[in-house]
Amino acid sequence: MKKALSLITISLAAFLFICSASYAAEKREKFGEDPRHKEAQRVTYTTSTENIKWKMVTPWSKGLLFHDIAVHFADSVRLASAGRLDIKPFSADELVPAMQSFDAVSQGVAEVGHDWPGYWKGKNEAFVAFGDVPFGLDPEGYNIWLYERGGLEMMQEIYGKFNLFVLPGGQTGQDMGLFSNKRATKMEDFKGLRIRTPGWYMDIMNNLGAAVSPLPGGEVYLALERGVIDAAEFSAPAMNYPMGFDDITKYAIQPGIHQPASQCSVFFNQDAWKKLPEDLKQIVIMCAKETQLWSLNWINNLNAKAMVKIKEKVEIVQMDKETLIEIRKITQTYLETLKQKSPEVKKILESQDAFKEEYAVWRKARIGVTPWPYETYIGGTISE
Repeated sequence: MKKALSLITISLAAFLFICSASYAAEKREKFGEDPRHKEAQRVTYTTSTENIKWKMVTPWSKGLLFHDIAVHFADSVRLASAGRLDIKPFSADELVPAMQSFDAVSQGVAEVGHDWPGYWKGKNEAFVAFGDVPFGLDPEGYNIWLYERGGLEMMQEIYGKFNLFVLPGGQTGQDMGLFSNKRATKMEDFKGLRIRTPGWYMDIMNNLGAAVSPLPGGEVYLALERGVIDAAEFSAPAMNYPMGFDDITKYAIQPGIHQPASQCSVFFNQDAWKKLPEDLKQIVIMCAKETQLWSLNWINNLNAKAMVKIKEKVEIVQMDKETLIEIRKITQTYLETLKQKSPEVKKILESQDAFKEEYAVWRKARIGVTPWPYETYIGGTISE
């Protein structure tokens, strides 16, 4: 009898659950959909049989992990297409000089390029916003903004002016801050400090009273060692560690406010892209997304290991909260001047800001579950 009652109870509970779920589904329309689903149901192309060989040029030396990301993308395309599309990567100066890679693809010297968009600041100020913005989007934010909030379409519009088709092609996360022999945590500490950094952060630090130079990566170590500069930043911990900055400096000044996320792209000569068979285009698009996902996970895993080694030699110091707020204000003033000068920068930054504003409700609601080690969390550090 008891067994029969238990079965009845379970059956009734299941029935009520199904009814309540059905009611909930009927109460409101489905929230969101995958726009690609309908397209995938009506495939109008066939598998191509043509074998295509493309050249990829990059601004990266083979020793940089950025080059590995470019190679990973090319490998993914080769694997997914069973070799039908074979992209051969060339590092900086192998086929063209590093900073001529953009023009080489635009002019058809090579079919593919890989970059950090901020390198093309001289061609259009808006390129920088696709690479990073001081106090701007983090990796999660870039992915959502690019794929779901129209960022990629804006990116394609800017690259399109130069006969290029572009896709996100590598996200390396937040950069380290400054390696330095001078401890700088307060606003006054940055006045007169000789710093290496490029892009918009160079102008911002100059506005703080620092003396900034955008030295190429290969010159940073000697400049630090010889005292030509007092501090320098260059990408993520996993890229910094092989460069040996921790051997010649005392401090690592955090956080890397100049680059909360570092976004790379893979771009194609438009004429070559248009001729590519449709099935291979789909493979390229999917492989670019796979590279975007893989690169962030790969780099951050390496970052964790690199930081353990870096911490053995330098002291990790944090900027004061008041200093961060003040630099944020100076950054905002600077970005407003850029928006006044460039309608394209204005459009992109306002789109990113609108996303940050809307996303803030959810971001605030989820505070307090940062996955710190147990002892760290119960010690009172619950948020990042």
